[in-house]
Parts: sequence; structure tokens; C-alpha cells
Amino acid sequence: MADRTADAGRRALGAAARRLMALAAAASLLVGCGVGLGGHDAKDDRVARGTAPPRDGFIGFFTPEAGSVVGTGMILSLRFNRTITDRAAVERRITVTARPAVTVAGHWFGSRRLDLRPADYWRPGSRVTLHLRLRGVRGAPNTYGGQSKDVTFTIGRDQRSTADAASHTLTVRRDGQLLRTLPMTAGAPDHTTYNGIMVISEKYARTRMNGRTVGFGGEYDIPDVPHAMRLTDSGTFVHGNYWSPPDVFGTDNVSHGCIGLRDVRDPGEAAGQDDPDDPDRVFGGRTPAGWFFDRSMVGDVITVTGSDDRTVAAGNGMGGWNLGWSAWRSGSALR
Repeated sequence: MADRTADAGRRALGAAARRLMALAAAASLLVGCGVGLGGHDAKDDRVARGTAPPRDGFIGFFTPEAGSVVGTGMILSLRFNRTITDRAAVERRITVTARPAVTVAGHWFGSRRLDLRPADYWRPGSRVTLHLRLRGVRGAPNTYGGQSKDVTFTIGRDQRSTADAASHTLTVRRDGQLLRTLPMTAGAPDHTTYNGIMVISEKYARTRMNGRTVGFGGEYDIPDVPHAMRLTDSGTFVHGNYWSPPDVFGTDNVSHGCIGLRDVRDPGEAAGQDDPDDPDRVFGGRTPAGWFFDRSMVGDVITVTGSDDRTVAAGNGMGGWNLGWSAWRSGSALR
């Protein structure tokens, strides 16, 4: 009887855990503008398929993915499933090589995240490999690593954009040449946009943004935000905006902290609608937001200036470029 009762208790706990996981998965489909890491976060897929962390082990969920092509601002990031207390032992077994060669250093953000970057942005065309040699490495008492693999990706072209919240413009440059200046809107006075260097970490052709999930109450719930690209873990995006009046873009800041570009509700509606008399419509059949989305990739740098706010924290998304090289290296356990 005792065994049957224990088995029933275990089954009940398992069912409850599954329900909690389902609820968490459903909640993660909601993202917010200005705060809250959420939305279609696929980091769990960036572990070798078929690999599960042992009960007493740790693994690192890494970005970027193997085989990907990313922008010159990409920062490698490992997020561990367990607390790491022996950071030096773990960091010592994680190395990065590149062709052409460049020095790469790590920086810990807490006990579960290690980011790695060079002193300056990557050179376009570089081939970068993350070497994980964590199998058997002690990360904490009774906690050992289980990974041994290489992850190689490529650096694409060098695209950097500047979002000036004061002039309401997004200036896009590729390989040093001006591509276009787009009218934009940034955070309103009570929801200002962070200043500083940010990097695109995720792209979604369409996503939902719900203020109730991120501390803004019922201020907004937009199920189909187009052309959304994440800049921070706390929820700063650059995205299409079809709900604000057209004359807002280039003249006023009205968002909850995101960078908004003029768009339509159904991006397909913009196809073939170029208007030579309207500079906002000469984008090869795309809206300004669609044009920028098509030309952007994960790892591209967007620097915000002119906002009445502080500089984004180094650990908020790929904000690590806001630290100088000495400050960055001071966060290594191997210093």
C-alpha cells in the first residue's frame, strides 16, 4: 500500500510538473516592449540534439548556432543550466579561435552566464569556432560538465545602425557606406529607450506583445507586431509599427521603449506599392520596417543616442560592447 501511495504521489508530481512546464511555455510566447525577456526564445535548441543534462551535471546553452552567419557585433554567450561556483575551471575549458586570428576574452554575468568577445567588432568574413571541452570538468560540488564539441559560425558583412532618439532617425550603414536614413519613433518621455550599443539577438517576422505580461498592465496587447528584432533581454526591440499615425515617424517619440519603424499590419500588402513621391514608400516594394528587417541579421549593431535614459547594462542582451576592453577582461575568472 505504501509503495502504491508513493507511486501515485510521484505520478501526481510528474503531472503537476508537466502542467507547469506547459504554462511556462505558453507564457513564453508573449513579449513586451521595454521589459521582460520572453517570446520565442529558442536557446534550448542550441545544444547537441539528443543531449540531456545528467542529474548531477551541467551543460551550456550557446549562441550563435553552428553554421550560422551573423553580424560583426555578435557576442558568444553560454547560459548554464546549473550554478557554476568554480568559474575558472569552466572558463579554462572554453576557448574561441578565429581566422583571421584575434584575441577573445570571457566575462561572467553572475554564476550561470559566460559571454565571450574580442576587443573590437569581428572582421567581416571571419570564421569563428567555439571549443567546448567541459566533459568531466567540475563546475560546482558534485556537478560536472557533459559537453565536448566545436561550434563554428561565420561573420557576415559589417552593418551598423544609429538610432538617434533626438532627431527621430535610424541611419543604416554597411561596410562604412550609408544605405539609408529611416524616420523612426523611440520611447516616450515616461518609457524612454536605453542609450548605448545593442545587438540584434532574435528576429521574428511577426510576434505578439502584451503589456500585461511585462508590467504595463492593459496599456497594449498587439497580437501581430511585424518585423520584430530583439535588442535586449529586458524587452527592447526594433519593430514595425502600423498603429501609430504616419506623421509620428521622424517627429515624435511615442513607444514603450522600443524603436518603431513605419509599417503595415499585413506586410504583404506593401509589395509593389512603391511611391516615388513618398520617400517612406521607395523601398523595393517594402515598408521602412520591412526594408530594414530584410537587410538585418542577428549580430548587427544598433547604437542608440539622444535618449533621456541611462546606457544599457552590459549584461542586458549583447550589451557587452558598452564596456571597454579592460573592463570586459576584468570579468574573466582567469584574470
